[in-house]
Amino acid sequence: MMAVLDVALTVLISVLLLGGGFWMLTAALSMFHARDALSRINVLSPATGLGLPMIVVGAFLQHARTDGFALDLLLKTAITVVALVIVSSVASNVLSRAAYSSGNPVDPRTAPQDLGRAPGEGEQTPHSEDR
Repeated sequence: MMAVLDVALTVLISVLLLGGGFWMLTAALSMFHARDALSRINVLSPATGLGLPMIVVGAFLQHARTDGFALDLLLKTAITVVALVIVSSVASNVLSRAAYSSGNPVDPRTAPQDLGRAPGEGEQTPHSEDR
């Protein structure tokens, strides 16, 4: 019975670590295809919001499997995962606003551009043509 649980835990750890690595690699490769700074920041969000937490949880489980469970490490892991999710969202928003406000060129197909219009100016609709 313990052998089955060990195999299941090993598979779970592998899925978490490889899945997190996959998200990071996919985001890194997708950055080459992004047309502007806003798109690059948007591509990075899934990697930091999903890929890194998967790697952290996988590393915690591997540590617990080999060295035994530690409550303090569980707390550190939980705080790290929550911080990664929160910081990822806030950082993406702040970086996007900074990139837009700096005058960095934006792909004209990026719509809506709420920061580029005055309040009450009306709504913009996304372009329907394919990229």
